[in-house]
Amino acid sequence: MTEYQRIEVSENGDVTVVRFNDRKIIHEAQIEELGHELFSLLEQENRQNILLNFSKVEFLSSAALGKLIKLEKEVKTRSGRLKLSNIRPEIYEVFAITKLNRIFEIKNDEADAIADF
Repeated sequence: MTEYQRIEVSENGDVTVVRFNDRKIIHEAQIEELGHELFSLLEQENRQNILLNFSKVEFLSSAALGKLIKLEKEVKTRSGRLKLSNIRPEIYEVFAITKLNRIFEIKNDEADAIADF
């Protein structure tokens, strides 16, 4: 398995669980590196079912949201599924205001998300 700087990757059955290492995902270079690591899961490792666990994340910039939207589209083009879990209420509010909660499958916790794949 590849070593990553911005994410921690584990397997739970056929689901790839991704946990973010950064509490705040705001800087452009950081977001680019994060995007590269997330897309490499699809392109190099051919993962299809991906769960993004946001338990450590306290703040997410709009640029980071843009990366997540691109990731969602790419996962779907590869006939995969992307789910999000453990999102703090203040971050979920941003998803709700921007109506991104309609695009992403968001579960309260990791176990619920994995069970729903």
